[in-house]
Amino acid sequence: MKNSLQVALSFLFLACSFPALHAQESTGYYGMDKIQEVRISFVQDNWAYLLDSLRFNGDGLLLGNLEINGQRFQNVGVRYKASKSFTPGKMRNSLHIELDYINQEQKLEGHRTVELSNALRDPSMIREVLAYEIARDYMPAPRANFAQVSINGSPYGLMVNVEPVGDAFLDRNFGSSNGALFKAKSFDPYANYPENCKQNLYGSLDYDNGVDCYLRNFEMLGESGWDDLIELTQILKEDPGKIESVLHVDRTLWMLAFNNVIVNLSSYSGQHSQNYFLYRDNSGRFNPVIWDLNLSFGSYKNIGTGSDLRFKQLIELDPLLHIDNPSKPLLKQLLENEQYQKTYLSHMRQIVFDHFEDGQYEKRARELQQLIQVAFANDPNKQYSFEEFNQSLDETIGKKSRIPGIVELMSKRAEFLAKHPLLSVLPPEILETQVIGRPQFSSRRVETFRVTTRVEKYPKRVKLMYRFHEDEPFQEAMMYDDGNNNDQEANDSVYGVTIVPQDGEESLEYYIVAENASIISFDPPNYMWERYVTKLEELNQ
Repeated sequence: MKNSLQVALSFLFLACSFPALHAQESTGYYGMDKIQEVRISFVQDNWAYLLDSLRFNGDGLLLGNLEINGQRFQNVGVRYKASKSFTPGKMRNSLHIELDYINQEQKLEGHRTVELSNALRDPSMIREVLAYEIARDYMPAPRANFAQVSINGSPYGLMVNVEPVGDAFLDRNFGSSNGALFKAKSFDPYANYPENCKQNLYGSLDYDNGVDCYLRNFEMLGESGWDDLIELTQILKEDPGKIESVLHVDRTLWMLAFNNVIVNLSSYSGQHSQNYFLYRDNSGRFNPVIWDLNLSFGSYKNIGTGSDLRFKQLIELDPLLHIDNPSKPLLKQLLENEQYQKTYLSHMRQIVFDHFEDGQYEKRARELQQLIQVAFANDPNKQYSFEEFNQSLDETIGKKSRIPGIVELMSKRAEFLAKHPLLSVLPPEILETQVIGRPQFSSRRVETFRVTTRVEKYPKRVKLMYRFHEDEPFQEAMMYDDGNNNDQEANDSVYGVTIVPQDGEESLEYYIVAENASIISFDPPNYMWERYVTKLEELNQ
């Protein structure tokens, strides 16, 4: 760049998407600074029998009072969660608590419900908390921590406390909460499907014959939206080239990549295509939100074809799992698109290198176990012994369930993925991104955004993803190394493009995408949450 030009170094001006959502919050009810204290009280002494009965007969709630970290909530509704972990007569079932059961204004940090999981099939007790922490680096996902729960003064157990996907979560992550919201239903072996509906679709998003069919596989959590969901599945099946008009594809690819890397098969990627939400934001696009991660890291082992996978098969799970499976249209249709497949593989690679190749996940896993080990040891209703808890990161636990140790599995899986031909390719290297400002001593005002970036390692294409307003989708502009786009000389590895404001816009938010024949790089690397932002005012100083 010529010395006479004033250059705005864009990395000095980062725009955060919905205030630092990806940051791991340290305080508050979902903070990691301590184990939360949850005390429930019922008038009835036979509350366990009553909760069993209510669970068997539907979704009824038992009236009680609640105290969380000293804060009191009167007249809440409590029930056992409808999940695989529910066992009648068991001393520690998962709990769903409605704070606004009687008082509609009663909330906790904006949340109307409290969700407490008993960590089914997780002797480590940390699968869900660890997995959500990793997920939040790349996509909107609930916060989770640990809670010590008592009922009527007696210990109920150490539980995993997961943020509900409700209005507070949606507002914080998407800037709205009034869009259509769906949850893929958990597998129900007793579900009856109308004769005209396809069988065993679960939450696969395969196109079906009307609302009655979708009712069996999805729960609508708002007042409307079935037509929107059906439109999504129809476009996915019949016109996938238009899928970006109804689906936030990049967030979907992050979710699918995450599921594959950490072997999270109680998910869309597994047998029953379950445990995720879909939220339609103000742009008209659905966003996936991952859910129920206690069976991640190989605790659930079935992909929907054949019997459960063996340990070696979990380690070597195909990065392109289900690419040829018509019953998984979200994976098949997206990964058949060359650009989406490159992006998906790049996301897998980033997750592996951010968290697993250097052992960061193991360090964090041991920190989490250290936080809860005393509470776990003192839990009278724990499902696993303290010895199994201490072995659960490094050894397989259980003779029947055979739950892999998290480190035992992921150390080998990270090595497998890092060496896999699809992921071991070196990505383009984005070295410097700049915006050209007003030349020194010039009185001529800069009225366009002239963005340049230097990219090494054989890029095939370089693109600028940009927008003028934070509530609109990003647009794409190709960048060129031809000497004609403020990029210095042709073939010097500097790429440039000029963006012209259309309606008097004064600022530009953007990130860089560089791809070679096999894989993609992004700048900033955490573009999901932070992008460059440049203002004309700054370029003219």
